[in-house]
Amino acid sequence: MNEALVPHVVAIDHVGVAVPDLDEAIAFYRDHFGLVSVHEEVNEEQGVREAMLRAPGDDGTGTAVQLLAPINDQSTIAKFIARGGPGLQQLAYRVADVEATADALRAKGLRLLYDKPKRGTADSRVNFVHPKDAGGVLVELVEPAADGGH
Repeated sequence: MNEALVPHVVAIDHVGVAVPDLDEAIAFYRDHFGLVSVHEEVNEEQGVREAMLRAPGDDGTGTAVQLLAPINDQSTIAKFIARGGPGLQQLAYRVADVEATADALRAKGLRLLYDKPKRGTADSRVNFVHPKDAGGVLVELVEPAADGGH
């Protein structure tokens, strides 16, 4: 099959929200919107403690809300919150192959933050399109782990 015919983006995976306190944010989304925390972890490399929230009954295929809280003052999320306060930090697209998608975007002149994908939530593979090349939006590309986690 011609590579140009293969769609790269298969779904909107999640929206990322920067928060100063993860536990308070989980409680807020649970108490006000009924969302359920289905996965929590610390990503030392990214300097965050994070949680994936889903609507009740979501089998893991719907769009999630990812809450990201800094674990140190040097993390990207800490700097984001310091600049403008908590809020929407990124939009993530689920892709079939993060490396192929990154290559296709580079071929169209877009800059990606990493030369090679990094580990994301629940062992997913991720890369990011530079916000200056995406209308001011940090776009995350997410290839879920082979076991379907996250």
